[in-house]
Amino acid sequence: MKNLRDVWSTRFMHYIGEVQKYMRFIFTGHIAIVIVFLMGAGGYQYSEWLKIVQPDFPAEVIIAVVVGILLAFSRPTSLLREPDQVYLLPLESKMSQYFKKALAWTFWSQVWVVAIVYIVSIPLLKAVTELTTFEVWAVFFLIIILKYLSVQGEYSYRYSERGQMIWVDRLIRAVIFGVAVYMGLHMQLLLAIVAVAIMCVYIVIFRKKCAGEPVPYEHFVKLEQNRMMSFYRFANYFTDVPHLRGSIRRRGWLDWLYKFVPYKKGNAQKYLVFRTFVRTDDHFYLWLRLTAISAVIAAFVDIPVVTWIVAGALSFATTIQLKQALLSSGEFRMDMLYPLPDGARKVAVKQIVRLAMIVQAIIVGLCGVTQPMFYVTFIIILVVSELTAKISKP
Repeated sequence: MKNLRDVWSTRFMHYIGEVQKYMRFIFTGHIAIVIVFLMGAGGYQYSEWLKIVQPDFPAEVIIAVVVGILLAFSRPTSLLREPDQVYLLPLESKMSQYFKKALAWTFWSQVWVVAIVYIVSIPLLKAVTELTTFEVWAVFFLIIILKYLSVQGEYSYRYSERGQMIWVDRLIRAVIFGVAVYMGLHMQLLLAIVAVAIMCVYIVIFRKKCAGEPVPYEHFVKLEQNRMMSFYRFANYFTDVPHLRGSIRRRGWLDWLYKFVPYKKGNAQKYLVFRTFVRTDDHFYLWLRLTAISAVIAAFVDIPVVTWIVAGALSFATTIQLKQALLSSGEFRMDMLYPLPDGARKVAVKQIVRLAMIVQAIIVGLCGVTQPMFYVTFIIILVVSELTAKISKP
């Protein structure tokens, strides 16, 4: 390869190919249907709420806080690998070429998130403020500039401080960005420019601290590994990721749950499967995340059909993925040394999955208790999960 730009280009193409490989399993037909229903229901609820929103609603404050927080999270995408800590050392003086490309991709891959959030808030601004179209879009371009500064700022801080106390840096940037957006929404452009200038000075300070410092390869490599591992864990909810390394947590605060499994020989597998479900991040957070999504939809969407479709789809996804995950434990386990029936684990998995889905149905049902026919959601979750558990392959 001729230079570090070629190194970045090669890795970037490999990264895009890796993401596309798993994205085709994530955005399947039934997920697309759920997303369409969610967007439609959310848009309808939002438009109906805008008709009755009070003129004194603090839209500027809320938007400034939300946008400021989103802007502050600008983790750099470096695509560095562990061997780079050795093989790229001779090129350390030229690494600025590589990081320039990395920061450009970081900006373009993250700016759309905050841009969408602000664009969605424009109807609210029109409803409760007197901002003109030009002023609204002037703030939009201000946010784009702030995002660029945020990417540069977080990179410079991580470079100089090796990522230590990154939450302090993010808090400072969130406050500065929130103030800048708030001043922009009030058309106090001079104060907004002052906030931007303060951010520029903040970046320059850490840029100067970076001068002469060695590249923190270890920090950026670990950051990249964590970022990709988060993506693989998410993709693993939809398809098998062979090289995924799952993590186990003690979660001692949930030890009281094990008391629901009576202490006797026949419940050995049930206890082990239940413990596996509670302590394994992939399994536990899968159930927690999908349950939370269903609960939020049930609580805030007052269109029963949409709530039923989403609850049914997510209960199907939860059941089939939990069942496959708990049954696919192919490594050696200590329970294999004991004379337990061959089908004991399958029975135990079925019981634990059913218990998890009953709890999910109760939580979602209680969250939607103020909605019409909320009990139908409870029934749908139980019926879909039970049918999925019986029909799906072990």
